[in-house]
Amino acid sequence: VQLQASGGGLVQAGGSLRLSCAASGQTFSTYLMAWFRQTPGKEREFVSGIASSGRRTYYKDSVKGRFAISRDNAKNTVYLQMNSLKPEDTAVYYCAAGRTWENYDFWGQGTQVTVSS
Repeated sequence: VQLQASGGGLVQAGGSLRLSCAASGQTFSTYLMAWFRQTPGKEREFVSGIASSGRRTYYKDSVKGRFAISRDNAKNTVYLQMNSLKPEDTAVYYCAAGRTWENYDFWGQGTQVTVSS
């Protein structure tokens, strides 16, 4: 599986962005998908995840109520809708595919999100 993340950019605080992660291959629907983010000098952190069926979703506490993850298995794509963005959301965002929540087999290249105050 190859993952291609897109949709990042520069936005003012309070604004919105939608990230997309397009996957190649026919096995996308069998993978759980997640979004992580990383800022310089810090470890990559889990932001949100979605089960292969799309019926279960998980969020980092600080993004609950502001971010929404979804997937379209027919389009091999996972999305992260980010609303009410804050400067502390600034990071490089990565999508990942895995069989378990603890281990991810494939990673996208990252897309920069910058939120100005």
